[in-house]
Amino acid sequence: MKKPIALVTGASGGIGGAIAKALLKSGYAVVLQYHRHAEAAQALISDCSPDADYLLLPCDLTDSDAVAAFADVVHKRFGPVSVLVNCAGIALKQMLFTDTTDADLASVFETNVYGPMRLTRLLLDDLRKMSGTIVNISSMWGVSGASCEVIYSASKAALIGFTKALAKELAPSGVTVNAVAPGFVSTAMNAHLSAADAEAFRSSTPLERFGTPQEIADAVLYLIGARFVTGQILSVDGGINI
Repeated sequence: MKKPIALVTGASGGIGGAIAKALLKSGYAVVLQYHRHAEAAQALISDCSPDADYLLLPCDLTDSDAVAAFADVVHKRFGPVSVLVNCAGIALKQMLFTDTTDADLASVFETNVYGPMRLTRLLLDDLRKMSGTIVNISSMWGVSGASCEVIYSASKAALIGFTKALAKELAPSGVTVNAVAPGFVSTAMNAHLSAADAEAFRSSTPLERFGTPQEIADAVLYLIGARFVTGQILSVDGGINI
């Protein structure tokens, strides 16, 4: 029996890698998209079983032509995609909004918003055909906003709006669209924070600890299997946005 196909963007990162590994262990053939960090992507799946069916594939999600070529390779190698997890994302260093530039704005939105929208649009025929599912990885700051993280917060809020609107549009086709909004998770994206800032996040989290990439992956697996759930934003943040 042919394995269902899942595509995970940002698979060289901590959360994306955990999601990709969880899908591989759940019996999916997985396409792992990365941009620059091929070795990190390879390392994340190095301990998977020998019969794991995967494809490591680079793509610059900010380049429309590259995204189209990427989707073409996926179709030729695996066929139609039934699960799409839009996880790729970037963040700026913390700064006042007045200190940001147009280049900062363009960079974050190209990766965090326009990239997922481009790829999703190209795969909609697949997802309709397979009665598939889309899970977008937003952020707690997309839910509540963060001072000195204005552009990042706005991009993740845009992803939430995209999730809800697309869920309504695709529901008649049997396609579910949901998002996960992680709280503070110990990954490379947060490595720039000082020990004091990290401790402030931990102490302000009701559960008084950081999340793990595996906990985000578990939430994604739940949403993939929850076929009567669509248009929802699942906060996995230790209670910050209660």
